Amino acid sequence: MSSPSDLQPPDGLPSPRHSASPTFAVAFGAGAARGYAHVNVVEALDELGIRPKAISGSSIGAIAGACMAAGMGGREMREHCFSVLGRKSEVWSRVWSLRPTSLSQVFQSGLRISQFDIERILKAFMPECLPEIFEELEIPLSVTATDYYGHRELTIESGDLISALAASSALPGLFQPVRRAGMILVDGGVYNPVPFDLLKGKADILIGIDVVGWPEGDPDRPASSSFDLLFGASQLMMQAIIDTRLKAEGPAIIIRPPIADVRVLDFLGARRIIEATESVKNDVKRAIDAAVAFTH
Repeated sequence: MSSPSDLQPPDGLPSPRHSASPTFAVAFGAGAARGYAHVNVVEALDELGIRPKAISGSSIGAIAGACMAAGMGGREMREHCFSVLGRKSEVWSRVWSLRPTSLSQVFQSGLRISQFDIERILKAFMPECLPEIFEELEIPLSVTATDYYGHRELTIESGDLISALAASSALPGLFQPVRRAGMILVDGGVYNPVPFDLLKGKADILIGIDVVGWPEGDPDRPASSSFDLLFGASQLMMQAIIDTRLKAEGPAIIIRPPIADVRVLDFLGARRIIEATESVKNDVKRAIDAAVAFTH
């Protein structure tokens, strides 16, 4: 397993390019709003002319992976984030459209405090180009979710796409669990934050994108809220899972965008986050150049 810094070519040497092109597969990781950095990764792949043979994703990474698998380029993803998620007026307009329009709808949905229906939210905010089922995607996609009562990781690769993305993104305590095929499903990051293992044998070079991050701050000024402590603890647990899986058999490339300053739930900061993490594009390109060189 190698990181971008491990794979950079020596200073002063041109980036290698080869006529024999290896195939690639990409695993987009969990990380809530930090997942906006995935847009820059897709743009870097576009600029290199790389179209993955397979894609996997967890939580926000499942959403990014679905967009790429549906044929969206990084530039299209950026424009969608800026026009829809980067404008508060547009966000609130779409949120308002999700309100119950009758008393019967209120009781049909049930009254839940602080838990939002992630499936309805995705239907309101996802790009229109997304197909209804996995089978209509241009690139094979594997999505990971957690079977809450089955106590296991679940991989979804067929059937209804939105419900799978919702299940993978159903962060406990914030979003309602998703019922699918008789199971209660929650966030895929619980078991597999960067699901590169789902891509084994599907391409020559596997790329994993880790946007989980670590708790940041000053020991003399601890986290100001229990909410920050909760998410910080979840980051530590997910990084422990990632570390264990990397030691077992990691991808050829693991990319970690500069997301330390990004708040986990800052979903309204799409433009700022994407622009602040643009440097990851160079990391991706250098890592891929070096990985390709190692295969020859």
